[in-house]
Amino acid sequence: MRSVVGRPRTIPALPAALAAAAVLTALAAPAEARRGRHHHHASGGGYNPPYAAMVVDVKSGKTLHAVNEDALRHPASITKVMTLYMLFEQMERGKFALDSDLTISAHAAAQAPSKLGLRPGQTITVEDAIKAIVTKSANDVACAIGENIAGSEERFAQMMTAKAHALGMSRTRYANASGLPDPDQLTTARDLTVLARAIQDRFPHYYRYFQTRSFAFRGRVIGNHNHLLGNVQGVDGIKTGYTRDSGFNLMTAAKSEGRQIVAIVLGGKSGGSRDRIMADLVRSSLPRAYAGVRQAPPVTEVAERARPAVVADAVSRTRTQVASADDEDVETTGTTGEPLDITPSRATTTPGGTWKPGPQGVSPALPKAAQAYAGTSSAQAPFPGASKTIARMASAERDEPPKAITGTRVVPTAWVIQLGAMDDEAKARSMLSEARAKAGGSLSKAAPYTVKVEHGGTTLYRARFSGFSEQDAAQDACTTLKRSGFSCFATRS
Repeated sequence: MRSVVGRPRTIPALPAALAAAAVLTALAAPAEARRGRHHHHASGGGYNPPYAAMVVDVKSGKTLHAVNEDALRHPASITKVMTLYMLFEQMERGKFALDSDLTISAHAAAQAPSKLGLRPGQTITVEDAIKAIVTKSANDVACAIGENIAGSEERFAQMMTAKAHALGMSRTRYANASGLPDPDQLTTARDLTVLARAIQDRFPHYYRYFQTRSFAFRGRVIGNHNHLLGNVQGVDGIKTGYTRDSGFNLMTAAKSEGRQIVAIVLGGKSGGSRDRIMADLVRSSLPRAYAGVRQAPPVTEVAERARPAVVADAVSRTRTQVASADDEDVETTGTTGEPLDITPSRATTTPGGTWKPGPQGVSPALPKAAQAYAGTSSAQAPFPGASKTIARMASAERDEPPKAITGTRVVPTAWVIQLGAMDDEAKARSMLSEARAKAGGSLSKAAPYTVKVEHGGTTLYRARFSGFSEQDAAQDACTTLKRSGFSCFATRS
């Protein structure tokens, strides 16, 4: 039986001056309050935010625990997980490196604690900024990240919201980069489980920073606020959060003996009780998680989940969808069995047939809980409120096309990469042709092929490359394609 969301809080009658002071205190509360404040709010009879929680089995996509999982809540400093997601994406695109300097503005320096206390005009390296977010939950650094990426924190919040919606976090809205109190900063436990999976799936090399216990910064050693690290078996991240209005929040990832879960607790009454609740959830849920080969697809971005996005091209005005790994209402009707001849002047037909899971790592019917992404192109979607990802179209003029591929039947390898889905197979092949021409050696041994699917009454052709036995190799190829302006994601075949 699910818990009922608590009634809106009421403020008891107070003298006018005392009431005003209470309001100002609430507005000024930091995203990560000091321990003394935690105990004061927990035991002083003040506002107790409604509780919400959710646990998801990463490998199967199944929900293992849920209470008020779709009720709106304030994320507090869990916001910074999305801030780092956005930074990691910029690093993947080559716009920032670990040793790049981020400049602190007067606005960033003025943020409320918790913070590093950097002054306007000072700089911090990207790597130190990541560690400061993970351990100290530094609000001045989070703001600086947003400003250095987007020019202003307000625009960065718009980008964060658009990214959340592209990931399938439909009820999430961001107003700032830190999680400091704002009535418009909202999310749900369900949405946060999506983010917890997405940041691991998309950036496995950077996710390791969430395991940082402490780091030294200019003569100080800063410890991590996440006390479950090293104390609860299997826990390997990820982020705490607190404001008076949010209560004590925690996003956790854990894995053990081939099992993997993500868990969210929102609205804890104290840091200690939140940690105990989370520890109990991890210990009770992890043994029930699936230990076999991952069945759920990676959490990935989609242009628009409900229907194919319409993208106008000056030459061909064609329909295209940046296809997800899990299109919930997609019926797979066929796949090309022969290696594609991707020379534009030739045609290839797609034989009929029903796609069935097989022993070579082919995914079964995908669970409804699964999410999906396709990495965005270098062109930024319009803001505010943009939720569509623009897929790169094949140009009318291109370099000399590669030679036709001939040989044996294409058998998708354990990992494949997908560029998008077109309404015409010739256009899908044209996309593959241009991608190979621009990707150079990263696709030299990859085999292009298409998959015919039915989506909402529309026939689409997914453009894919096979030839990757490891996830890292597929992701590296995608990174190369994204730098050339293509949307792409790696997925199990």
